[in-house]
Amino acid sequence: MNTDNKIVPLNRSSLESGTRERSPRGTSADTTAPIQILIVDDEPKNLVVLETILDDPEYRLVRAQSADEALLALVAEQFAVLILDIRMPGMTGFELAEVIKKRKKTSQVPIIFLTAYYSEDQHVLEGYGSGAVDYLHKPVNPQILRSKVAVFAELHRKSRDVAAANSALLTEVKERRNAEEQLRQLNETLEQRVTERTEELRHANRMKDEFLAMLGHELRNPLAAIMNAIQVMHMSGADPARLSRSVTLVDRQTRNLRRIVDDLLDVARVTRGKIELRKEPADMAQIVAQAVDVVRAQLASGEQIEVIAPASPVLRVDADRTRLEQSIVNLLLNAIKFTPENRKIRVAVKRVDQSVVVSIKDNGIGIAPDMLARIFELFAQADGSLDRSQGGLGIGLFICKRLVELHGGTISAFSEGVGRGATFELKLPLLHQAALQAPSPVPMVEEVKPVPGLSKRILVVDDNVDSAVTLSWLLGQYGYTVETAHDGKSGLQAAHQFKPDILLLDIGLPGINGYELARRLRAEGFDSALMVAISGYALEADVERSRAAGFDRHLAKPVDIDHLVQSLASH
Repeated sequence: MNTDNKIVPLNRSSLESGTRERSPRGTSADTTAPIQILIVDDEPKNLVVLETILDDPEYRLVRAQSADEALLALVAEQFAVLILDIRMPGMTGFELAEVIKKRKKTSQVPIIFLTAYYSEDQHVLEGYGSGAVDYLHKPVNPQILRSKVAVFAELHRKSRDVAAANSALLTEVKERRNAEEQLRQLNETLEQRVTERTEELRHANRMKDEFLAMLGHELRNPLAAIMNAIQVMHMSGADPARLSRSVTLVDRQTRNLRRIVDDLLDVARVTRGKIELRKEPADMAQIVAQAVDVVRAQLASGEQIEVIAPASPVLRVDADRTRLEQSIVNLLLNAIKFTPENRKIRVAVKRVDQSVVVSIKDNGIGIAPDMLARIFELFAQADGSLDRSQGGLGIGLFICKRLVELHGGTISAFSEGVGRGATFELKLPLLHQAALQAPSPVPMVEEVKPVPGLSKRILVVDDNVDSAVTLSWLLGQYGYTVETAHDGKSGLQAAHQFKPDILLLDIGLPGINGYELARRLRAEGFDSALMVAISGYALEADVERSRAAGFDRHLAKPVDIDHLVQSLASH
């Protein structure tokens, strides 16, 4: 007889402990586990006989010596067949069979009855009536018993295989359904993202078209005024007052064009994080006063901007004077633009806790509630209609907000609604006393004319002939001796012939560009000359490249002549 672990004696403790450990072997999912057979007899010797007859490596025999033990085994594990003695103390085999058939979990377990008593009428009919599938009498014929058990074992094996296949199929079906659901959700998400992205692209394209239309509008208006004024200047016999007014108009509109270009460049710098601040202690009231002076030319006759600022104490901030002044100028121009008649603009500077607050209040057209939430967004002010009365590209407030934030401050807008005016409030951290140093003097642009006997020689190299010639005229008015050239090669020749003290070089020159020209001039004896790059390229990278090429300074076109002369005189 095989003495391995295929034969399992059964008692209550083994069912409560060992059976739980072995239970996975009998599940339908484990198609490689041995076939389990439960043999029930109150006589141990009979169990030994059955174990001997059914000894097979493919079987796992579990023994029980009472109905109770058999029920515990049936609860714990699954069996291919039950071999059951009829005559047992307590519950008989027939009574046990009836209990087994009434339970859903065990109702399908085949039962083979064994008895030492043979009665065709009594035992056989009673056995089949209680749920038996077969009936054998003792002594058992080993060959017949093995044959019958083999049939039920094979049926159980096939049922187990089918159950495992069904389970695998159900799992696959579930996984496919999950995959299909995930695919459906991904498709929906993808469609939504495509729809959203398409709408974003449409919106961006629409904004681009509107912006280009606005840019054309903003550029053409001052150009039209400039061209008209120039035509007046060309007319013979023009009224001197009109000529003077035309010159003023050209100056004002040219400055407007320059401001538009500067704003466009600043948008590019700000959005790319390329703005570099040069901070120093500065008086906030003084910066506000300078900003007001810049915009006074935009006011009509008799109009004033009311400024309220404390004379003492001085409210100092750590700021880039130029950039902070630019921010306040933008706010003031915004107030002027949106207050077309009877302007009343009030600027107040005050201390609030540890901050300096600048408020600019107007009595203009106000701000609608829906616009108030996005007033500082790029192009937020843009009105695409043809009757845009205020104009503007909608970038000034965007730049202003970013510059204030770079200073560690905040900016807010308030309005009670359309027609009720607006207030913009700029808040910056107050510079602590310990951090204060003597404030640097505010640079003032003054007209500087060299003494004629000490006038210096300047070479202007620019491929734009009109730009070079007009700049030479202006510099001549300040007492300089000026020569011009219009490409890199002729500029190099003129420098050796003219021997200038100062060279004003454009960058985008034909032939030899400005960078290469500067390097050659430095290498050919002009190491002590003041060399200034004057170019439409004015990003930080352009300035660095100029410095590397040997330039002393880099100025952006169009150059303010007073600023240029001051820069030259201070060298």
